[in-house]
Amino acid sequence: MSSDSTASPPWDKDPGDLLGEIGVSWAWWLVGGILTLVAGIILLSWPHATVRVAAVVIGLQLLLSGVVRFVRAFGQRDPADSSRGLQVLVALLAILAGVLVLRHQLQTVGFLTILVGLYWLVGGVVTIYLAIDRPIPHRGWILALGSLGVVAGVVLLSSPVNSAIVLTRLLGVWLILMGALDLLLAVVVRMGRRRVGPS
Repeated sequence: MSSDSTASPPWDKDPGDLLGEIGVSWAWWLVGGILTLVAGIILLSWPHATVRVAAVVIGLQLLLSGVVRFVRAFGQRDPADSSRGLQVLVALLAILAGVLVLRHQLQTVGFLTILVGLYWLVGGVVTIYLAIDRPIPHRGWILALGSLGVVAGVVLLSSPVNSAIVLTRLLGVWLILMGALDLLLAVVVRMGRRRVGPS
């Protein structure tokens, strides 16, 4: 039997197409949820952590979540869709915020609070916009995830946090909630794909 001559090896594919094939997998929702959940559990189980420890945990979570978001953004089949650009922008914001948090570990609690709060607020607003404006599957779940991000961002930005202990507990609770919702979304996406057929 001869192999299909039209099939090209992975290294001959356009990087965007290759990322699209990888990013469409439901496993990226799972990975993002696990990373966020683990970061939240670490912060809650270590309530007396210093600002530096909290910054390292949050910085790594933002950095890795940004990479996951970036790959997931290319899972959209229509590259001309402007929503892909918005999702890439949020992913780059997460990576930038992660780098800034890791680089300035010895800054004040206020600096960390504002940076993380701004990222969660912007990311949540963009997610809500995409859920409302685009005909995407599982819209309700994605809308809930965006709303949770907005609420978390508003809480962080509007509540003055002067203690590293309070900050780690607050961030831990929000990360656990977001991670749990991401994991639920992974299950919903997986079940939806199983009904349609093998992914």
